[in-house]
Amino acid sequence: MDFTAERKAMVDSQVRVNDVTNHEIHMAMMAVPRERYCAPDRIFAAYSDASVEIAGDRKLMPARDVSKLLQAADAREGEKALAIAAPYAAAVLARMGLTVTAQESDAAVFEVVGEALAEDGVTTAVAPLDAPVGEGWDLIVCEGGVAALPEAWGQALRAGGRLVVVERRGAIGKAALYVKGREGLSRRELFDSSPALLAELTPAPTFAF
Repeated sequence: MDFTAERKAMVDSQVRVNDVTNHEIHMAMMAVPRERYCAPDRIFAAYSDASVEIAGDRKLMPARDVSKLLQAADAREGEKALAIAAPYAAAVLARMGLTVTAQESDAAVFEVVGEALAEDGVTTAVAPLDAPVGEGWDLIVCEGGVAALPEAWGQALRAGGRLVVVERRGAIGKAALYVKGREGLSRRELFDSSPALLAELTPAPTFAF
């Protein structure tokens, strides 16, 4: 398989056509070897428009959705970014010139993607997803779905920092951009998206009698 050709086809057919006009995102996605960010037995699907398994219940977000999130986040060279359950987005941001830390709660994910992340200069951290490592982040991005935004994520942003995530309470979720201001977080809905919910951030169902 010609992965270079597959990357170009992915950008042309899944990214550009979905109103992602940022040239830096195009170039980074054509450079990052997406096939190294999914389970070895799923490499054949790395450039499809579907979610692809990485390890355990963690999945790659489709390239279309990743690119739209990053464009909305207005990622800038030299900024400091935290990628929570978002190893592919971490690599794309690193190629765009950001200093990136990738955080996962399951070390098995880094057994699959750790070597590729290291080659792109991405720092890795294993910690609960509701407890962001570090603070003062310019940008936080997540490839998984959340039922509600963890409060600690907003607290980990610097003033003026941005956060992009998909909030999903039903079959279809809404991607959202949060910006941290003096009065707290502002929120803007972006587009429909349906990534798998991150299990550890999903509250258990309650029953009333």
